[in-house]
Amino acid sequence: MRPGRRLWITGLVLVPLGMLLMTGTWRLGDSAFGGHSVGSDAMRPTYEQGDTVFTKKIGGTEVHRGDAVFYYLPGRYTDTALVFQRVIGVGGDRVSCDGHQVLVNGEPLRETYVAGGDPVGDGKSYDVKVPEGRLFVMGDNRVNSRDSRYFLSDGQSGTIPADAVRERALDGAGAAITMVALLIGGFVLVLIGFGCGLAGYLTMRRAPRTEPTPAAPYAFR
Repeated sequence: MRPGRRLWITGLVLVPLGMLLMTGTWRLGDSAFGGHSVGSDAMRPTYEQGDTVFTKKIGGTEVHRGDAVFYYLPGRYTDTALVFQRVIGVGGDRVSCDGHQVLVNGEPLRETYVAGGDPVGDGKSYDVKVPEGRLFVMGDNRVNSRDSRYFLSDGQSGTIPADAVRERALDGAGAAITMVALLIGGFVLVLIGFGCGLAGYLTMRRAPRTEPTPAAPYAFR
């Protein structure tokens, strides 16, 4: 094998591989994940105003009790804005408040995330049966969150359609860090591949061509 050819072949492999890794990661991130800046203090102290929240794009069937979700509900809120609140009850649940605590299906809801340790806010009592395919949502800052409690008389007990949910907040920045690491890894592969290919090409150009040695004539008797 000519000097430098191995490096050149390595470059031909690494450059497309790195580009494939970067492209695949970018497309996956764009289609499956997202990120938003928190626009109010309705979810504090878990999420402060101005915080960046990394999310996973989901459908209504993937929502679970306790999820912090972004949903789109024109008519109730600003028509172009995503709303960020926490799922308290899902279809079939009974959500109630006795003025002191929130209960789901008769059991006190343990909420370590609420602001000031206050799960009630205004202290109003309510008792809601969540319709199938809908969600009862509240902000973590119960004293400053315009959520399901404020729309109890809308005919749907203040609930929202499950299919209005667009994204679920991810705990920490693990997914974002992984995506960035993959993008950097792909970029590094491209750089290494380009370097190997260039080095191999230059080496092959500088290497003297070896002329084949003529075969010795056969002696016939």
